[in-house]
Amino acid sequence: MKTTKVSFFVLSLVLLLVTGLSGWAGAADAESNTSKTYVIGTDITFAPFEFEDVNGDFVGIDMDLLDAIAKDQNFKYEIKALGFNAAVQALEANQVDGVIAGMSITDERKQKFDFSDSYFDSGVVMGVSANNDSVKSYEDLRGKKVAVKTGTEGYTFAESIASKYGFTIVPFDDSSQMYDDVKTGNSVACFEDYPVLAYGVKQNNGLKTVTEPEIGGSYGFAVSKGKNQELLQMFNDGLTNIKANGEYKRITETYVGDNTQTTMGRWELVQKSLPSLIKGLGKTLLYTIVSLFFAFILGLIFGFMKVGHNKFLRGVATVFVDVFRGIPLIVLAFFIYFGIPQALGFTMPLFLAAILTLSLNAGAYVTEIIRGGIQSIDRGQMEAARSLGLPYRKAMMKIVIPQAIRIMIPSFINQMVITLKDTSILSVIGLVELTQSGKIVIARTFASFDIWLTVAIMYLIVIIALTKIADYLEVRVRRG
Repeated sequence: MKTTKVSFFVLSLVLLLVTGLSGWAGAADAESNTSKTYVIGTDITFAPFEFEDVNGDFVGIDMDLLDAIAKDQNFKYEIKALGFNAAVQALEANQVDGVIAGMSITDERKQKFDFSDSYFDSGVVMGVSANNDSVKSYEDLRGKKVAVKTGTEGYTFAESIASKYGFTIVPFDDSSQMYDDVKTGNSVACFEDYPVLAYGVKQNNGLKTVTEPEIGGSYGFAVSKGKNQELLQMFNDGLTNIKANGEYKRITETYVGDNTQTTMGRWELVQKSLPSLIKGLGKTLLYTIVSLFFAFILGLIFGFMKVGHNKFLRGVATVFVDVFRGIPLIVLAFFIYFGIPQALGFTMPLFLAAILTLSLNAGAYVTEIIRGGIQSIDRGQMEAARSLGLPYRKAMMKIVIPQAIRIMIPSFINQMVITLKDTSILSVIGLVELTQSGKIVIARTFASFDIWLTVAIMYLIVIIALTKIADYLEVRVRRG
Protein backbone atom coordinates (compact mmCIF):
# COMPACT_ATOMS: atom_id res chain seq x y z
CA MET A 1 0.00 0.00 0.00
CA LYS A 2 2.81 2.39 0.89
CA THR A 3 4.53 1.73 -2.43
CA THR A 4 1.29 2.38 -4.33
CA LYS A 5 0.85 5.74 -2.61
CA VAL A 6 4.43 6.75 -3.36
CA SER A 7 4.02 5.60 -6.95
CA PHE A 8 0.83 7.64 -7.33
CA PHE A 9 2.61 10.65 -5.87
CA VAL A 10 5.61 10.48 -8.20
CA LEU A 11 3.38 9.93 -11.23
CA SER A 12 1.41 13.02 -10.25
CA LEU A 13 4.67 14.97 -10.12
CA VAL A 14 5.56 13.77 -13.62
CA LEU A 15 2.18 14.88 -14.95
CA LEU A 16 2.51 18.22 -13.17
CA LEU A 17 5.98 18.80 -14.65
CA VAL A 18 4.89 17.89 -18.20
CA THR A 19 1.72 19.99 -17.91
CA GLY A 20 3.71 22.97 -16.65
CA LEU A 21 6.22 22.76 -19.47
CA SER A 22 3.46 22.33 -22.05
CA GLY A 23 1.65 25.34 -20.64
CA TRP A 24 4.86 27.32 -20.82
CA ALA A 25 5.27 26.38 -24.49
CA GLY A 26 1.61 27.10 -25.21
CA ALA A 27 1.78 30.53 -23.57
CA ALA A 28 4.87 31.40 -25.53
CA ASP A 29 3.20 30.18 -28.72
CA ALA A 30 0.07 32.22 -28.05
CA GLU A 31 2.16 35.30 -27.39
CA SER A 32 4.02 34.86 -30.68
CA ASN A 33 0.75 34.39 -32.58
CA THR A 34 -0.67 37.68 -31.28
CA SER A 35 2.46 39.61 -32.25
CA LYS A 36 3.01 41.13 -35.67
CA THR A 37 6.76 40.66 -35.45
CA TYR A 38 8.10 38.14 -38.00
CA VAL A 39 10.73 35.67 -36.82
CA ILE A 40 13.53 35.37 -39.38
CA GLY A 41 16.06 32.54 -39.22
CA THR A 42 19.62 33.09 -40.36
CA ASP A 43 23.20 31.90 -40.13
CA ILE A 44 25.36 34.57 -38.50
CA THR A 45 28.62 32.78 -39.33
CA PHE A 46 28.52 33.62 -43.04
CA ALA A 47 30.35 36.92 -43.51
CA PRO A 48 29.87 39.19 -45.40
CA PHE A 49 26.19 38.21 -45.72
CA GLU A 50 25.39 37.70 -42.05
CA PHE A 51 27.62 37.95 -39.01
CA GLU A 52 27.79 39.63 -35.62
CA ASP A 53 29.99 42.70 -35.21
CA VAL A 54 32.12 43.57 -32.20
CA ASN A 55 29.15 45.35 -30.59
CA GLY A 56 26.94 42.28 -30.85
CA ASP A 57 24.80 43.68 -33.66
CA PHE A 58 23.74 41.54 -36.63
CA VAL A 59 25.33 43.00 -39.78
CA GLY A 60 26.19 41.97 -43.32
CA ILE A 61 24.57 42.18 -46.74
CA ASP A 62 21.57 40.04 -45.77
CA MET A 63 21.04 41.75 -42.42
CA ASP A 64 21.34 45.27 -43.84
CA LEU A 65 19.07 44.45 -46.78
CA LEU A 66 16.44 42.97 -44.47
CA ASP A 67 16.62 46.02 -42.22
CA ALA A 68 16.29 48.42 -45.16
CA ILE A 69 13.37 46.46 -46.64
CA ALA A 70 11.60 46.28 -43.25
CA LYS A 71 11.87 50.05 -42.88
CA ASP A 72 10.67 50.59 -46.44
CA GLN A 73 7.67 48.27 -45.97
CA ASN A 74 7.06 49.15 -42.31
CA PHE A 75 7.14 45.67 -40.76
CA LYS A 76 8.90 44.40 -37.67
CA TYR A 77 11.11 41.34 -37.43
CA GLU A 78 13.19 39.38 -34.96
CA ILE A 79 16.39 37.59 -35.95
CA LYS A 80 16.89 34.01 -34.75
CA ALA A 81 20.52 33.00 -35.27
CA LEU A 82 20.50 29.23 -35.86
CA GLY A 83 23.16 28.30 -38.38
CA PHE A 84 22.27 27.53 -42.00
CA ASN A 85 21.15 23.90 -41.68
CA ALA A 86 19.21 24.56 -38.47
CA ALA A 87 17.57 27.64 -40.00
CA VAL A 88 16.32 25.63 -42.98
CA GLN A 89 15.00 22.88 -40.69
CA ALA A 90 13.34 25.51 -38.49
CA LEU A 91 11.54 26.89 -41.56
CA GLU A 92 10.35 23.38 -42.49
CA ALA A 93 9.10 22.91 -38.91
CA ASN A 94 7.41 26.36 -38.94
CA GLN A 95 9.62 27.52 -36.08
CA VAL A 96 10.46 30.67 -38.06
CA ASP A 97 8.47 32.73 -40.58
CA GLY A 98 11.27 33.14 -43.09
CA VAL A 99 14.97 32.54 -43.73
CA ILE A 100 17.60 34.86 -45.17
CA ALA A 101 21.02 33.21 -45.07
CA GLY A 102 22.72 33.38 -48.44
CA MET A 103 20.25 30.68 -49.50
CA SER A 104 20.56 29.65 -53.14
CA ILE A 105 17.34 29.31 -55.11
CA THR A 106 17.22 25.75 -56.45
CA ASP A 107 14.49 23.58 -58.02
CA GLU A 108 14.73 21.13 -55.12
CA ARG A 109 14.22 23.86 -52.52
CA LYS A 110 11.34 25.35 -54.51
CA GLN A 111 9.37 22.18 -53.76
CA LYS A 112 9.37 23.06 -50.05
CA PHE A 113 9.79 26.83 -49.99
CA ASP A 114 8.57 29.94 -51.79
CA PHE A 115 11.39 32.30 -52.73
CA SER A 116 11.59 36.03 -53.23
CA ASP A 117 13.10 37.67 -56.27
CA SER A 118 16.86 37.17 -56.39
CA TYR A 119 18.70 39.72 -54.27
CA PHE A 120 22.27 38.58 -55.07
CA ASP A 121 23.88 36.57 -57.88
CA SER A 122 26.75 34.49 -56.59
CA GLY A 123 29.43 32.21 -57.99
CA VAL A 124 31.88 29.61 -56.69
CA VAL A 125 35.67 29.95 -56.42
CA MET A 126 38.37 27.61 -55.16
CA GLY A 127 40.53 28.67 -52.24
CA VAL A 128 43.81 27.22 -50.99
CA SER A 129 46.19 28.03 -48.16
CA ALA A 130 47.98 31.34 -48.68
CA ASN A 131 51.38 29.58 -48.76
CA ASN A 132 50.26 26.77 -51.11
CA ASP A 133 51.67 27.22 -54.61
CA SER A 134 51.15 23.66 -55.83
CA VAL A 135 47.35 23.71 -56.26
CA LYS A 136 46.29 26.08 -59.02
CA SER A 137 43.53 24.23 -60.88
CA TYR A 138 41.00 21.44 -60.46
CA GLU A 139 43.44 18.95 -61.97
CA ASP A 140 45.74 19.46 -58.98
CA LEU A 141 43.03 18.10 -56.66
CA ARG A 142 43.27 14.52 -57.87
CA GLY A 143 43.63 12.05 -54.99
CA LYS A 144 43.28 14.82 -52.38
CA LYS A 145 40.63 16.07 -49.96
CA VAL A 146 38.57 19.22 -50.50
CA ALA A 147 36.61 21.01 -47.77
CA VAL A 148 33.09 22.32 -48.40
CA LYS A 149 30.25 23.81 -46.36
CA THR A 150 27.04 21.80 -46.35
CA GLY A 151 24.01 23.28 -48.06
CA THR A 152 25.96 25.80 -50.17
CA GLU A 153 26.63 26.34 -53.86
CA GLY A 154 30.23 25.34 -53.13
CA TYR A 155 29.09 21.94 -51.90
CA THR A 156 26.87 21.41 -54.95
CA PHE A 157 29.64 22.43 -57.34
CA ALA A 158 32.21 20.22 -55.60
CA GLU A 159 29.86 17.23 -55.88
CA SER A 160 29.37 17.87 -59.58
CA ILE A 161 33.09 17.70 -60.41
CA ALA A 162 34.42 15.37 -57.67
CA SER A 163 34.35 12.20 -59.78
CA LYS A 164 35.79 13.96 -62.82
CA TYR A 165 38.83 15.29 -60.96
CA GLY A 166 39.11 12.46 -58.42
CA PHE A 167 39.01 14.27 -55.08
CA THR A 168 37.22 13.50 -51.82
CA ILE A 169 34.72 15.89 -50.26
CA VAL A 170 34.98 16.76 -46.54
CA PRO A 171 31.82 18.58 -45.32
CA PHE A 172 31.66 21.21 -42.55
CA ASP A 173 28.84 23.18 -40.96
CA ASP A 174 30.40 26.63 -41.16
CA SER A 175 32.98 28.48 -43.20
CA SER A 176 35.55 29.07 -40.44
CA GLN A 177 35.87 25.31 -39.81
CA MET A 178 36.29 24.73 -43.53
CA TYR A 179 39.03 27.38 -43.74
CA ASP A 180 40.83 25.94 -40.72
CA ASP A 181 40.82 22.49 -42.31
CA VAL A 182 42.56 23.95 -45.37
CA LYS A 183 45.04 25.99 -43.32
CA THR A 184 46.05 22.96 -41.26
CA GLY A 185 46.62 20.91 -44.42
CA ASN A 186 43.96 18.29 -43.79
CA SER A 187 42.29 19.46 -47.02
CA VAL A 188 44.21 21.08 -49.86
CA ALA A 189 41.40 23.38 -51.03
CA CYS A 190 37.85 24.52 -50.45
CA PHE A 191 34.96 25.70 -52.61
CA GLU A 192 33.14 28.78 -51.41
CA ASP A 193 30.84 31.51 -52.72
CA TYR A 194 33.18 34.15 -54.15
CA PRO A 195 32.01 37.14 -52.02
CA VAL A 196 32.37 35.08 -48.84
CA LEU A 197 35.87 33.86 -49.62
CA ALA A 198 36.94 37.27 -50.95
CA TYR A 199 35.78 38.89 -47.72
CA GLY A 200 37.63 36.32 -45.65
CA VAL A 201 40.85 36.82 -47.62
CA LYS A 202 40.63 40.56 -46.90
CA GLN A 203 40.26 39.76 -43.22
CA ASN A 204 43.45 37.64 -43.30
CA ASN A 205 41.75 34.26 -43.01
CA GLY A 206 44.94 32.57 -44.27
CA LEU A 207 43.60 31.60 -47.72
CA LYS A 208 43.82 32.84 -51.29
CA THR A 209 41.67 32.31 -54.38
CA VAL A 210 43.17 30.47 -57.35
CA THR A 211 40.28 30.22 -59.84
CA GLU A 212 37.82 32.55 -61.51
CA PRO A 213 34.23 32.41 -60.21
CA GLU A 214 32.09 29.68 -61.72
CA ILE A 215 28.55 30.58 -62.70
CA GLY A 216 26.58 30.13 -59.52
CA GLY A 217 23.06 30.43 -58.25
CA SER A 218 21.03 33.35 -57.00
CA TYR A 219 20.24 34.08 -53.36
CA GLY A 220 16.65 34.50 -52.24
CA PHE A 221 14.57 35.11 -49.14
CA ALA A 222 12.51 31.99 -48.33
CA VAL A 223 9.22 31.23 -46.61
CA SER A 224 7.40 27.92 -46.20
CA LYS A 225 5.39 26.77 -49.22
CA GLY A 226 2.11 28.66 -49.33
CA LYS A 227 2.69 30.50 -46.04
CA ASN A 228 3.58 34.10 -45.12
CA GLN A 229 2.89 35.31 -48.64
CA GLU A 230 2.34 38.85 -47.35
CA LEU A 231 5.88 38.81 -45.95
CA LEU A 232 7.25 37.53 -49.24
CA GLN A 233 5.43 40.26 -51.17
CA MET A 234 6.72 42.96 -48.81
CA PHE A 235 10.26 41.67 -49.28
CA ASN A 236 9.95 41.82 -53.07
CA ASP A 237 8.38 45.28 -53.02
CA GLY A 238 10.99 46.59 -50.61
CA LEU A 239 13.82 45.07 -52.65
CA THR A 240 12.55 46.84 -55.75
CA ASN A 241 12.37 50.15 -53.91
CA ILE A 242 15.85 50.05 -52.35
CA LYS A 243 17.36 49.08 -55.70
CA ALA A 244 15.67 52.12 -57.24
CA ASN A 245 16.80 54.58 -54.56
CA GLY A 246 20.41 53.40 -54.44
CA GLU A 247 20.31 51.85 -50.95
CA TYR A 248 20.92 48.36 -52.35
CA LYS A 249 24.11 49.45 -54.11
CA ARG A 250 25.38 51.23 -51.00
CA ILE A 251 24.84 48.12 -48.84
CA THR A 252 26.51 45.65 -51.20
CA GLU A 253 29.51 47.90 -51.85
CA THR A 254 30.03 48.26 -48.12
CA TYR A 255 30.83 44.55 -47.85
CA VAL A 256 32.12 43.45 -51.26
CA GLY A 257 33.84 46.64 -52.33
CA ASP A 258 37.51 47.48 -51.96
CA ASN A 259 37.27 48.52 -48.32
CA THR A 260 39.08 46.38 -45.77
CA GLN A 261 38.97 46.27 -42.00
CA THR A 262 41.91 46.91 -39.74
CA THR A 263 43.34 43.72 -38.31
CA MET A 264 43.48 43.77 -34.50
CA GLY A 265 46.31 42.42 -32.39
CA ARG A 266 45.75 39.12 -30.59
CA TRP A 267 45.30 40.60 -27.11
CA GLU A 268 43.07 43.39 -28.42
CA LEU A 269 40.97 40.80 -30.24
CA VAL A 270 40.51 38.74 -27.07
CA GLN A 271 39.63 41.84 -25.05
CA LYS A 272 36.98 42.98 -27.52
CA SER A 273 35.57 39.45 -27.73
CA LEU A 274 35.33 38.88 -23.97
CA PRO A 275 31.96 40.65 -23.40
CA SER A 276 30.12 38.37 -25.86
CA LEU A 277 31.98 35.29 -24.57
CA ILE A 278 31.15 36.15 -20.95
CA LYS A 279 27.52 36.63 -21.93
CA GLY A 280 27.60 33.21 -23.58
CA LEU A 281 29.14 31.72 -20.43
CA GLY A 282 26.32 33.20 -18.35
CA LYS A 283 23.76 31.49 -20.58
CA THR A 284 25.69 28.22 -20.33
CA LEU A 285 25.47 28.37 -16.53
CA LEU A 286 21.78 29.28 -16.68
CA TYR A 287 20.90 26.36 -18.95
CA THR A 288 22.98 24.02 -16.76
CA ILE A 289 21.36 25.08 -13.48
CA VAL A 290 17.78 25.02 -14.77
CA SER A 291 18.16 21.71 -16.61
CA LEU A 292 19.84 20.04 -13.62
CA PHE A 293 16.99 21.20 -11.37
CA PHE A 294 14.48 19.36 -13.57
CA ALA A 295 16.91 16.46 -14.08
CA PHE A 296 17.08 15.87 -10.32
CA ILE A 297 13.29 15.93 -10.07
CA LEU A 298 13.07 13.34 -12.85
CA GLY A 299 15.93 11.37 -11.31
CA LEU A 300 14.20 11.23 -7.93
CA ILE A 301 10.90 10.17 -9.48
CA PHE A 302 12.25 7.44 -11.72
CA GLY A 303 15.01 6.46 -9.30
CA PHE A 304 12.49 5.57 -6.61
CA MET A 305 10.33 3.86 -9.20
CA LYS A 306 13.28 1.63 -10.14
CA VAL A 307 13.90 0.51 -6.57
CA GLY A 308 10.21 0.17 -5.71
CA HIS A 309 8.19 -3.05 -5.50
CA ASN A 310 5.77 -2.25 -8.33
CA LYS A 311 6.88 -4.12 -11.46
CA PHE A 312 4.96 -1.83 -13.83
CA LEU A 313 6.58 1.32 -12.43
CA ARG A 314 10.00 -0.33 -12.51
CA GLY A 315 9.38 -1.11 -16.17
CA VAL A 316 8.35 2.50 -16.91
CA ALA A 317 11.50 3.80 -15.21
CA THR A 318 13.66 1.32 -17.11
CA VAL A 319 12.18 2.44 -20.43
CA PHE A 320 12.79 6.10 -19.49
CA VAL A 321 16.44 5.42 -18.72
CA ASP A 322 17.05 3.24 -21.78
CA VAL A 323 15.44 5.74 -24.18
CA PHE A 324 16.99 8.98 -22.99
CA ARG A 325 20.35 7.50 -22.13
CA GLY A 326 20.48 5.63 -25.44
CA ILE A 327 19.60 8.50 -27.81
CA PRO A 328 22.59 10.74 -28.64
CA LEU A 329 22.10 14.24 -27.26
CA ILE A 330 22.36 15.89 -30.68
CA VAL A 331 19.66 13.60 -32.12
CA LEU A 332 17.41 14.26 -29.12
CA ALA A 333 17.88 18.02 -29.59
CA PHE A 334 16.92 17.84 -33.27
CA PHE A 335 13.90 15.64 -32.50
CA ILE A 336 12.57 17.90 -29.73
CA TYR A 337 13.19 21.24 -31.47
CA PHE A 338 12.41 20.33 -35.09
CA GLY A 339 10.65 16.96 -35.15
CA ILE A 340 7.95 17.33 -32.50
CA PRO A 341 6.79 20.86 -33.50
CA GLN A 342 6.63 19.86 -37.16
CA ALA A 343 4.61 16.72 -36.36
CA LEU A 344 2.19 18.43 -33.95
CA GLY A 345 2.02 21.83 -35.65
CA PHE A 346 3.15 24.23 -32.92
CA THR A 347 6.11 26.49 -32.23
CA MET A 348 8.52 25.53 -29.46
CA PRO A 349 10.72 28.21 -27.84
CA LEU A 350 14.42 27.47 -28.20
CA PHE A 351 15.01 27.85 -24.46
CA LEU A 352 12.33 25.26 -23.68
CA ALA A 353 13.73 22.83 -26.27
CA ALA A 354 17.23 23.19 -24.77
CA ILE A 355 16.00 22.65 -21.20
CA LEU A 356 13.92 19.63 -22.19
CA THR A 357 16.82 18.07 -24.07
CA LEU A 358 19.33 18.54 -21.26
CA SER A 359 16.86 17.62 -18.50
CA LEU A 360 15.71 14.38 -20.10
CA ASN A 361 19.26 13.31 -20.92
CA ALA A 362 20.68 14.18 -17.50
CA GLY A 363 17.55 12.87 -15.76
CA ALA A 364 18.18 9.40 -17.17
CA TYR A 365 21.71 9.38 -15.75
CA VAL A 366 20.60 10.84 -12.40
CA THR A 367 18.00 8.07 -12.19
CA GLU A 368 20.75 5.46 -12.41
CA ILE A 369 22.90 7.36 -9.91
CA ILE A 370 20.06 7.33 -7.37
CA ARG A 371 19.20 3.69 -8.06
CA GLY A 372 22.81 2.63 -7.71
CA GLY A 373 23.28 4.66 -4.52
CA ILE A 374 20.22 3.19 -2.81
CA GLN A 375 20.94 -0.39 -3.89
CA SER A 376 24.56 -0.09 -2.70
CA ILE A 377 23.36 0.09 0.92
CA ASP A 378 23.34 -3.31 2.56
CA ARG A 379 19.81 -4.76 2.46
CA GLY A 380 20.28 -5.95 6.00
CA GLN A 381 19.91 -2.39 7.27
CA MET A 382 16.44 -2.09 5.75
CA GLU A 383 15.50 -5.50 7.12
CA ALA A 384 16.75 -4.52 10.58
CA ALA A 385 14.79 -1.27 10.48
CA ARG A 386 11.60 -3.06 9.42
CA SER A 387 12.07 -5.69 12.14
CA LEU A 388 12.18 -2.85 14.68
CA GLY A 389 8.78 -1.67 13.47
CA LEU A 390 9.83 1.21 11.19
CA PRO A 391 7.57 1.69 8.14
CA TYR A 392 9.22 1.25 4.73
CA ARG A 393 9.04 4.95 3.86
CA LYS A 394 10.49 6.07 7.20
CA ALA A 395 13.26 3.49 7.02
CA MET A 396 14.20 4.73 3.57
CA MET A 397 14.23 8.40 4.63
CA LYS A 398 16.00 7.95 7.96
CA ILE A 399 18.42 5.09 7.35
CA VAL A 400 19.00 4.20 3.68
CA ILE A 401 18.89 7.53 1.84
CA PRO A 402 21.28 9.49 4.15
CA GLN A 403 23.92 6.82 3.58
CA ALA A 404 23.15 6.62 -0.14
CA ILE A 405 23.56 10.39 -0.59
CA ARG A 406 27.14 10.21 0.63
CA ILE A 407 27.83 7.57 -2.02
CA MET A 408 26.00 9.50 -4.76
CA ILE A 409 27.74 12.87 -4.30
CA PRO A 410 30.81 12.17 -6.52
CA SER A 411 28.52 10.94 -9.31
CA PHE A 412 26.28 14.00 -8.94
CA ILE A 413 29.32 16.26 -9.26
CA ASN A 414 30.44 14.39 -12.36
CA GLN A 415 26.97 14.70 -13.91
CA MET A 416 26.94 18.43 -13.22
CA VAL A 417 30.21 18.86 -15.13
CA ILE A 418 28.97 16.66 -17.99
CA THR A 419 25.73 18.64 -18.34
CA LEU A 420 27.61 21.94 -18.36
CA LYS A 421 29.78 20.71 -21.22
CA ASP A 422 26.79 19.17 -23.01
CA THR A 423 25.28 22.64 -23.47
CA SER A 424 27.88 23.18 -26.21
CA ILE A 425 26.25 20.45 -28.32
CA LEU A 426 23.02 22.44 -28.44
CA SER A 427 24.70 25.11 -30.55
CA VAL A 428 23.57 22.90 -33.47
CA ILE A 429 19.97 24.08 -32.93
CA GLY A 430 21.03 27.71 -32.59
CA LEU A 431 21.39 27.94 -28.81
CA VAL A 432 23.75 30.86 -28.18
CA GLU A 433 25.86 29.72 -25.24
CA LEU A 434 29.64 29.86 -24.79
CA THR A 435 30.60 27.58 -27.68
CA GLN A 436 28.22 29.25 -30.13
CA SER A 437 29.45 32.65 -28.97
CA GLY A 438 32.97 31.53 -29.87
CA LYS A 439 31.82 30.41 -33.33
CA ILE A 440 30.18 33.78 -33.93
CA VAL A 441 33.35 35.67 -33.00
CA ILE A 442 35.49 33.41 -35.21
CA ALA A 443 33.13 33.94 -38.14
CA ARG A 444 33.94 37.64 -37.94
CA THR A 445 37.64 37.51 -37.06
CA PHE A 446 38.84 34.11 -38.41
CA ALA A 447 41.08 33.92 -35.30
CA SER A 448 40.32 30.29 -34.43
CA PHE A 449 43.33 29.62 -32.20
CA ASP A 450 42.94 32.71 -30.01
CA ILE A 451 39.18 32.43 -29.55
CA TRP A 452 39.01 28.67 -29.00
CA LEU A 453 41.87 28.94 -26.50
CA THR A 454 39.95 31.64 -24.64
CA VAL A 455 36.75 29.57 -24.69
CA ALA A 456 38.63 26.49 -23.43
CA ILE A 457 40.17 28.46 -20.56
CA MET A 458 36.76 29.85 -19.59
CA TYR A 459 35.26 26.35 -19.50
CA LEU A 460 38.25 25.11 -17.51
CA ILE A 461 38.02 27.89 -14.92
CA VAL A 462 34.30 27.40 -14.35
CA ILE A 463 34.47 23.60 -14.17
CA ILE A 464 37.44 23.64 -11.77
CA ALA A 465 35.69 26.22 -9.56
CA LEU A 466 32.44 24.22 -9.49
CA THR A 467 34.33 21.00 -8.80
CA LYS A 468 36.22 22.55 -5.89
CA ILE A 469 33.00 23.90 -4.39
CA ALA A 470 31.32 20.52 -4.79
CA ASP A 471 34.33 18.74 -3.24
CA TYR A 472 34.12 21.08 -0.25
CA LEU A 473 30.41 20.36 0.18
CA GLU A 474 31.08 16.63 -0.15
CA VAL A 475 33.56 16.76 2.71
CA ARG A 476 31.09 18.68 4.87
CA VAL A 477 28.34 16.16 4.16
CA ARG A 478 30.57 13.16 4.91
CA ARG A 479 31.71 14.71 8.20
CA GLY A 480 28.14 15.59 9.08
